[in-house]
Amino acid sequence: MKDTLKIAAAPITWGVSEVPGWGRQLDAGRVLSEIARAGLVATELGPSGFLPEDPTELKARLSAHGLALVAGFVPAVLHRSEVQGEELARIEAAARTLAEAGAEVLVLAAGTGAHGYDAGRAPTAAEWRTLGRGVAAVLGIGRRHGLAVAVHPHVGTLIEKEPEIRRLLESTDASICLDTGHLTVAGADPVGVARVATGRIAHVHLKDVNRELAERVRGGALGYHEAVRRGLYRPLGEGDVDVAGVVEILREQGYDGWYVLEQDLVIEADGDGARPLENALHSVRFLRRWMAA
Repeated sequence: MKDTLKIAAAPITWGVSEVPGWGRQLDAGRVLSEIARAGLVATELGPSGFLPEDPTELKARLSAHGLALVAGFVPAVLHRSEVQGEELARIEAAARTLAEAGAEVLVLAAGTGAHGYDAGRAPTAAEWRTLGRGVAAVLGIGRRHGLAVAVHPHVGTLIEKEPEIRRLLESTDASICLDTGHLTVAGADPVGVARVATGRIAHVHLKDVNRELAERVRGGALGYHEAVRRGLYRPLGEGDVDVAGVVEILREQGYDGWYVLEQDLVIEADGDGARPLENALHSVRFLRRWMAA
């Protein structure tokens, strides 16, 4: 067992999101410099337009801050046959950028087609069949570009809760991105999902969660975006998720991929009271204390 963890950042910790109207979007220069100040050496890509799409320019931009690229999050509508071809072409382009810029993983979310993540649902039987074909096609794209593909169970998508995760694993060859926050908000136990998906985890997002807000989202009393704005996701060790337990079981299973720190954040348009760098530093210290123990 290795005595270190491969820890990376994600721009969503700095409030940078693909969702229209999410909140104030910080510029890439500040985000990358603060990722480096947090002592991290790698990052995910962030949404389209946040960083250059040309791989050479992208690598140079990251390298200027001492950073490498590890993965990119690509939501896509794959359960509708009339748009699947167009979506696969978009994923192919994203995969090319990721691979040529040195990334290892394409993180895929099964989007519903709606803006934002306030309303997810389970696929119908027919949608599962179409989605399965789409996932298989994305796995092929990943192989062509030398990328692992990790399907991300994500609040507000078609694959959110544990029954959908189990069906995905049973009906496809896909691996998953284990996200401690989204699983908790959806009512799943991240440690339990890690056991269910043994050998099928290609990427990890670490979040801590305010349980009271998560329960309100799950019960329909609070929208997802509003819950994030109120502090749904917390720095590691400040919420109700057994983050250390998740990392421990993954290490026991031999997982040696990246652990991406994600404390999704909404930054208000009229100010900069959010403290993304401080949140990231807190999470880094949590993991390093755990490793030292």
